[in-house]
Amino acid sequence: MELVENIDKIEKPYKNAVITIGNFDGIHIGHQALFHEVIEKADTIGGTSIVMTFDPHPVRVLKQNGHLPLITLNEQKIELIENSGIDVLICIQFNKAFAAISAKEFVENLLLKCIGMKAIVVGKDYTFGRNREGNLELLQTFADNLEFEVIVADWVQTSRGLPDRISSTRTRELVMAGEVADAKKLLGRYYQIRGVVTTGRNRGGKLLGFPTANITLHDELCPKNGVYAVTVDCMEKKYQGVANIGYSPTFDDGLFSVEVHILDFNENIYGKKIRVNFVQRIRDEIKFSDITELSDAIRKDIEKARKILS
Repeated sequence: MELVENIDKIEKPYKNAVITIGNFDGIHIGHQALFHEVIEKADTIGGTSIVMTFDPHPVRVLKQNGHLPLITLNEQKIELIENSGIDVLICIQFNKAFAAISAKEFVENLLLKCIGMKAIVVGKDYTFGRNREGNLELLQTFADNLEFEVIVADWVQTSRGLPDRISSTRTRELVMAGEVADAKKLLGRYYQIRGVVTTGRNRGGKLLGFPTANITLHDELCPKNGVYAVTVDCMEKKYQGVANIGYSPTFDDGLFSVEVHILDFNENIYGKKIRVNFVQRIRDEIKFSDITELSDAIRKDIEKARKILS
């Protein structure tokens, strides 16, 4: 996949470009369906499949205090789009100057003249241009006058037992509620956080007998506090594990942490990057009377996690 991070670096239009445009936070099943339609259309006309996305998320630029927690950081988003089979990913640096581009200028100068768009695949609620002045009706008017095709994709509905259509908002709500097993139904994969293992408070192994890998979250969405069965991608291998998110109330120090006990693992991974995939929530955080009671609870958590992950 070709990654374009500066639109000025595009030297000539792509051949028969078929494009979809959006934030695509989460790369959920609905987004994946859009990408599939783009690829199919590009194959039909012998063209180039293209995804355009934005970094940072427009909400962070346009809304005061709009620090929206991300389901997928840009690094993971790029990986997932590449894995979908898209030919070109254009990642626009979103700022107020870009936000000020009119709908007409966006279509004529950027999509047609620069990129060479022959078809665009969009959802039913697609908007574009300054102050979201462009909608499907205006886009179709442009298409009729400028000779490109608009393909409107159907909504992808959630699985039985989950309300509404698949969306980033719904996915975010499920993760924040700790309902990671349901979030998987929308994402088509387990919700993942990733980070570098840092030094913790030196009590997991020493005090409790269960050493933990501590990672620091930055912009990504954090699941609800509690204990989870997880898998861990580490050193090019996958392990089972138990993750604790929260404030470790038994120790009463008020410090937030994400700690992962990797099962059947005894390696020094300080400074290594790991990926933690949330499979199922086991329980809430609980304040125990002493360290012995906490250790017993962790032992039971591990037993539950092994059953869930087996």
